[in-house]
Amino acid sequence: MIRAYKFRLRPTVRQEAALRAMLADHRSLYNGALQERRDAYRHSSRTSIQYGQQSAQLKEIRTFDPERQGRWSFSSQQATLRRLNKAFAAFFRRVKTGKKPGYPRFKGAGHFDTVEFPKDGDGCRWDSTPNDAQTRVRLQGIGHVRVHQHRPVRGQVKTISIKREGKHWYVVLACDRVPPEPLPAIRSIVGIDMGAAHFLTTSNGEHVHNPRFLASSAEDLAAAQQHLSSFPRRTKRRTKKHRAAARKVAKLHAKIRRQRLDHHHKAANVLVAEHDMIVHEKLNTAGIAHAPAPKPDPARPGVFLPNGAAAKAGLHRSILDAGWGIFLGILAQKAESAARRMIPVNARNTSRTCPECGHVAKENRTTQAMFACVSCGFVANADHVGALNVLHRAGLALCDAAQPATQEARDASRGWSHE
Repeated sequence: MIRAYKFRLRPTVRQEAALRAMLADHRSLYNGALQERRDAYRHSSRTSIQYGQQSAQLKEIRTFDPERQGRWSFSSQQATLRRLNKAFAAFFRRVKTGKKPGYPRFKGAGHFDTVEFPKDGDGCRWDSTPNDAQTRVRLQGIGHVRVHQHRPVRGQVKTISIKREGKHWYVVLACDRVPPEPLPAIRSIVGIDMGAAHFLTTSNGEHVHNPRFLASSAEDLAAAQQHLSSFPRRTKRRTKKHRAAARKVAKLHAKIRRQRLDHHHKAANVLVAEHDMIVHEKLNTAGIAHAPAPKPDPARPGVFLPNGAAAKAGLHRSILDAGWGIFLGILAQKAESAARRMIPVNARNTSRTCPECGHVAKENRTTQAMFACVSCGFVANADHVGALNVLHRAGLALCDAAQPATQEARDASRGWSHE
């Protein structure tokens, strides 16, 4: 298995200054490579520059500017150029598929916070056997930086990344061949239904509270954002008060993110510990929370008809605050490590189908919290009904996974030939 470990760095004053310089120089390399690609396309008959050409220039760049570029790891600079190359590859992919292109942008000082080292031991080495009971990571041009390692690292360290979050620095280890830690079998299967009123509801009728961290911090966040917006946006140099206001907004968002992740990890631990098989809906969170398209009025140019965007804004905010996609990703990782099984099923009409008679109708969902079948009269909590339907569809999903995908595969499994 592949796992990532994130630990807090404890740099000295000089090391922190060197870390900031490393980020600034890698950001300068990224922006310079982006500018070169833009100029080549505009002024050289639409010539496209690839990663291999820019990587071949690194040796000359390091020789020309030894103070800013020559002292850092060659491999980390190549990783920065690959990062730009991935941005352009994603841009061209969106252009071909007809989506919003999103041309790669220049990175400002607050939008370039990670430097990647593609291989352990090449410009960055993870010290797994410290001599003074202090774990350290050695960085080229910076030295040995202390690490607050709060749990053991398993597997083989493949890549190392240095990341800045606000005033703090972290090291992220991507490890391969991480051994699983299977839990004893319980012979329990459960279906879960994600919601906004309740964070999730199980097929056993248990509800997990939705803490709504963003909503609870809305007043403080709104006040901080209003204070930040009072400063002029287009200024040559940010003042000390402006930077302090921006840090306050970022600090509040970081707190909300940490609270949400803590809640997700705890809820996932409970599900993995109590059930062998977990069935959930296939959710497209980005599509669910996407704003509806505007409806132009054909009779009045420039005027748009009501599309329900205002009514759905509160629901979309609640869905994004709950973080369904992040939670399902964390749950999948924990289930894989504990030798549990997760089964995704089709989410269509799970809240409109009666678990007793199977009748499907929009009228079955009388309110957000109540389900009442118009055919058989079955009444229950709407989220509980959704979890029951999710659990019932697990058998169909297992049957589909066990059967061959095509007629030729079915015939081949029976020993038949089409020749």
